[in-house]
Amino acid sequence: MAKSAGALKKLTSSISQLKKYQPKSYTPVLAVLLVVAAFLVGVLFTKVQYLEKGQGTTIPTDIQPTDNGQQPQAGQKVDVNTGDLPVLGNKDAKVTVIEFADFQCPFCEKWFTDVGANLIKDYVNTGKVKLAFRHFAFLGDESNWSAEASECANEQGKFWQYHDYLYEHQGAENSGAFSKDNLKSFAATLDLNTSQFNSCLDSGKYTKNVQDDTKAGQDAGVSGTPTAFVNGYSIVGAVPYSELKAKIDEELAK
Repeated sequence: MAKSAGALKKLTSSISQLKKYQPKSYTPVLAVLLVVAAFLVGVLFTKVQYLEKGQGTTIPTDIQPTDNGQQPQAGQKVDVNTGDLPVLGNKDAKVTVIEFADFQCPFCEKWFTDVGANLIKDYVNTGKVKLAFRHFAFLGDESNWSAEASECANEQGKFWQYHDYLYEHQGAENSGAFSKDNLKSFAATLDLNTSQFNSCLDSGKYTKNVQDDTKAGQDAGVSGTPTAFVNGYSIVGAVPYSELKAKIDEELAK
């Protein structure tokens, strides 16, 4: 009995010491974990806020307009052309919309889904607006490969079909979603001549075209994607459709 009482006393003493030990050992660790968790929640909240507000993806600071870049001020009209890719809509339309975008950019995908579809339905298909797409590939290898792949699809008259398919199958940036193998499989799905397409993509035939488009965007003052120019007036970000519509209507009324 005395032995049991002694063991109980020893156990009680050990528990007491453990209680004193735990805060000193674990409190700093718990504090650090809470700070990290709060930071991650904050990052997620900020990203959601950006998406809700229609923000775009900003280009890195080391990608600057060239010396002859226009760097337009807010409201200033910029001289920018439609580029070499096929233009959607009536070639004589009074309003021209030119979008500079990166196929990996999540905000460009949002623009494609929320703005582009309505733009085509309301204005392009009715002959009021012509729509052009220009590359602004800056998010990594898969941005360049997907842009070049769309040019290879254009060789076979399917630029816009391939453009749409890329946005409909967008993944995380440089995660392999737009690996060359996947880009080739997309071409097969769209019934392109895969031998011609694969050779085109592997050769880097359109690398310079993509670079030239990106430079043209820099010269026009593009600082984030997507950037749309409505008769030369820039609208930056995945803005609500109503904002783009208002500018188009303003131009049509002139």
